[in-house]
Amino acid sequence: MAGCNCGCHCEENHCEEENKKLMLFRLIFGALLFLTAFFTNQNVIFFIAYAVLGYDVVFGAVKSIRNIFNEKLLMTIASVGAFILGEFPEACAVMLFYQLGEFLSDYAVDKSKKSIGELMDLRADTAHICRENGFETVHPKDVHIGDTVRVLSGEKIPLDGIISKGTGYFDTKSLTGESVPKKLSEGDTVLSGYILRDSMVEFTVAKEYSDSTASKILELVKDEKKAKSEKFITRFARIYTPIVVLLALLIAVIPPVFGGDYEMWCYRAILFLVVSCPCALVVSVPLSFFAGIGGASVKGILIKGAFALEKAADIENIAFDKTGTLTDGQFEVREISSEKYSNEKLLEYAAFSEFYSSHPVARAIVRKYGKSIDENAVSEFKELSGKGVSATVNSHKVAVGSAEFIGAEQETKSCVYVGIDGEFAGTILVSDKLKDEAQQAVLSLKLMNISPCILTGDSAENTKPVSDVLEIPYISSLLPQDKVSEIENIKKSGVTAFVGDGINDAPVLSNADLGISMGGIGSDAAIYASDVVLTSDNLEKLPKLIKISRKTMRIVRENIVISIAVKIGVMLLGAVGSASIWLAVFADVGVLILAVLNSLRAFAVKD
Repeated sequence: MAGCNCGCHCEENHCEEENKKLMLFRLIFGALLFLTAFFTNQNVIFFIAYAVLGYDVVFGAVKSIRNIFNEKLLMTIASVGAFILGEFPEACAVMLFYQLGEFLSDYAVDKSKKSIGELMDLRADTAHICRENGFETVHPKDVHIGDTVRVLSGEKIPLDGIISKGTGYFDTKSLTGESVPKKLSEGDTVLSGYILRDSMVEFTVAKEYSDSTASKILELVKDEKKAKSEKFITRFARIYTPIVVLLALLIAVIPPVFGGDYEMWCYRAILFLVVSCPCALVVSVPLSFFAGIGGASVKGILIKGAFALEKAADIENIAFDKTGTLTDGQFEVREISSEKYSNEKLLEYAAFSEFYSSHPVARAIVRKYGKSIDENAVSEFKELSGKGVSATVNSHKVAVGSAEFIGAEQETKSCVYVGIDGEFAGTILVSDKLKDEAQQAVLSLKLMNISPCILTGDSAENTKPVSDVLEIPYISSLLPQDKVSEIENIKKSGVTAFVGDGINDAPVLSNADLGISMGGIGSDAAIYASDVVLTSDNLEKLPKLIKISRKTMRIVRENIVISIAVKIGVMLLGAVGSASIWLAVFADVGVLILAVLNSLRAFAVKD
């Protein structure tokens, strides 16, 4: 595709579309030839129909002999054998229905890919970069950190950055699964994959194209790590196919040696080969996982391959980080206590003293005060890391921080102590808030027989109220390495997941059986240390993840059991002469189509 500089595989996609059209034409043309030969009883037309429908299968069978037997070899042996026995309609039918089944399964896979592709079509093809003479349209790969990019209404954000000009509503569904547009303005972060729905904005690029959120997500969903079920099918097919060929050979040879009818037993051997084709298993199991991952993606849950989805279905324990996971991570003033001063006056002194501090607790106190602060009233500001701040406010010496810092006797770690003119003046309780959906999400997990707990680096004083509301145990004051040790202990009682922010918790995310990142979509740690990323900071997606994974694994098991049971039944009937090759063909293709349709159920999971 000359002139295409979008970085996509245009030629490859074009070839795939052409191949699909060619396959559809072959099926229709081959079917018409088959029907013509069937009603006119012309063997020559059967040969032509066979060549049209099965030439690629025969070539694939010949190539496979060197490495491993596969279903193409089974179909080739069965159809050639039918020709030798003079069963021309049956020989053509083998190829016709085999190709029909393959076409339908490919169609189902393509439909699954398209559904995910529509959601995951995150990367923009162009970026309008600011130059000296105006804006130039380039590929996002040619944009660098610090460049200014303009985005117009309806366009995708090509790279991660900070808005420098303008305000707009952004469609974030591709990343978060949330349908409500998000309003962002100057100073806010925009991520590649967002779509600007109105106005115009300019932003300063913060990450290179290869490090952008969209690129990292696409790498995440490309993970090829196979689940145990997929590995089982691969091993099964490798052992099963040669055994089937050997059994068919024995069926064709041994009975005639003892006086059986040679033609009859060859026919049964061919039937045995046709029905034994493992297509339904080979196609439906990976498709089930693909559909499950696609269904999760639609809900804003990105799963790193079939292995992670299978693990999610087996979760027995789930450990949570506290701050930013169970709580919103935003500190707020919850309570003010003072005997000597009014609560309003105590807050005013504290807010003036904390004005120049960037500490989250200081920012929470200033926000709670909510009024303008006269900087001329503040002097001699000092900040002692980990202890507190001191300043002179309207000629009064004010200290805000730990009990030790201001000289108070008793300390509660969740409280900020305030001293005025050398005397203890009162306390301000500052803590982060439990997320609105946390209680219901944890309850849902309990109803799924999953045992939750909290592993946090925060203090016991701050953790206990959260633990009490959620009614789950906790271990507090843990360093990163301590969390890893605790996860290793919990894993002894069953498959264990850890839910964290994906940055500070990278070690424990990697060591858990399943690492789940909450709201860490823009961080490298979230992508590389986690097995699952919940693209919006919402705990309600956890029960959905479990439901999707369990339903997918149930469908996988159903496909395996149904496929094997039907095949064994028809194989036995064929071996004793109670089934025809037509039944074998329809049983093989029918099971394949049934398994494919069953696999697609994994897309639909009720909330």
